[in-house]
Amino acid sequence: MDENKEELQNDEKVYRIPFRRHLWPEEVALKQEQKKVKRLRILMVAFVVVALVGGWLLGSVLPLSSLAPARKNVVNNLPLNSDEKINGVLQVMENDWFFADQVENIDTKLTDQALKGITTNDVDKHTEYMTADEMKQFTDSINRNYVGIGVQFLQANGINIIERVFRNSPADKAGVKAGDIMNKVNGESLTGKTTEEIKNLVQGDSGTDVTIEFIRQEQPLEITITRAAVSATAFGEILSDNTGYLQIYQFGENTTNEVKAYLDDFKNANVSNIVIDLRDNGGGYLTALQGIASYFLPKDTLAMKQVYADGTTEEIRTTDGMYDNIKKIAILVNKNTASASEVLTMALKEQHQDVTVLGVTTYGKGTVQVSRVFKDGSALKYTTSKWTSPNDVWVNGVGITPDVEVKLHEVMYTSLPKMNDTDRYAYDSVGEPVKFAQLCLDYLGYNVGRTDGYFSSQTEEALRQFETDKGITADGVLDKETFSTLYSAVVLDWNTTKTHDVQLQKAQEVLNG
Repeated sequence: MDENKEELQNDEKVYRIPFRRHLWPEEVALKQEQKKVKRLRILMVAFVVVALVGGWLLGSVLPLSSLAPARKNVVNNLPLNSDEKINGVLQVMENDWFFADQVENIDTKLTDQALKGITTNDVDKHTEYMTADEMKQFTDSINRNYVGIGVQFLQANGINIIERVFRNSPADKAGVKAGDIMNKVNGESLTGKTTEEIKNLVQGDSGTDVTIEFIRQEQPLEITITRAAVSATAFGEILSDNTGYLQIYQFGENTTNEVKAYLDDFKNANVSNIVIDLRDNGGGYLTALQGIASYFLPKDTLAMKQVYADGTTEEIRTTDGMYDNIKKIAILVNKNTASASEVLTMALKEQHQDVTVLGVTTYGKGTVQVSRVFKDGSALKYTTSKWTSPNDVWVNGVGITPDVEVKLHEVMYTSLPKMNDTDRYAYDSVGEPVKFAQLCLDYLGYNVGRTDGYFSSQTEEALRQFETDKGITADGVLDKETFSTLYSAVVLDWNTTKTHDVQLQKAQEVLNG
């Protein structure tokens, strides 16, 4: 028997009365919706067929170019997917932007700009996306890598003086000395050349030779030097019988080895006090910092802590290699001392028994970044944690206050003003170049009376005396030639003598006191 029917019988006929299951309102609505979907599918199939046939017929009658405006209008009015804004914008800029064909390598340029925008924010200025070229420059600036002879020179009054010869560099091995004057490179005179032009002449491919004529004790000396890869992140020298001087420019990949070479020299010379100069050191790699801290602190000494966003803490401790001959340490810092150099300063200050910090308050960078490099050489440098000192001090935005505050001469903190070829300042005039010239004269020991930018009679007298001493026209007028000569004299004095480095002088006084 059909379960949907019931049979009723009498004597004459048999009637079959159908019995239907009752449908609830929800079931009725569902069936109606299913009918709508079925009709919609039929309409969609019909639309596709019509579109294909219509497109074929239209394309055979009209050229494709006549359809382009219509296509553009349709595309321009389509909404972009909110979930893929970046890709959507990039596609529009590459394919529909009017000026796209005027930008070379537009896809790469737009991608770089987009990534820089993503990583730029007001919260963390140390997180950034870097192109391949920028990443190379960043790495080279930390490691101070180049192929050359391994010297630091300065240009003053047209003279190119070797200021420093780096340890184990090609120049060091060839016998170049600080104070030598570079006169010619491969027979070409350096007169009138800029420092950049001279650097390009001296540097070159590794393994190639360069012949340089030096002037030493007023006599020409020709030396042939084989160029090689140089990493110049540290410099050291012995200041007195028991005091060594170690300057660390950056904490690069090879800095621990460079520092070790100088510390070995100090140990062999029985040096027991050391000045560590971290002025203008912007930081570098934590691995280098850990290695250098290990030279001054016992093994397994806590050097710093890294604190992550989830609250976990990682401790960075020293390893083997302590130089036990070093008893007293003076650290020089300034406003550009930052990051890893601040870590070293705090580690030694808190964990070494005799450390004095001198100078002015440091930068105050208390965060740690890592760089993730892409296959094309570009990279994402981003903050992963903050660092604190062994005693949980966070210097971020505050800096390190020195134990002994010592400021240099004011000219060292003053920006070099622009001086045009036609500019001339004389008695009773006022200007920023006048103020800078007064500071230079005061630094060099001339009595200017005032340094506020007013060209007084005393300033005129001091300037006239300087011009006489330098053998230039002694008219007491500040023109571009006199201004450049003044500035060069200050640069030369600062880089070749210790007379005006009162911070270094105070450090030696503290160590020997």
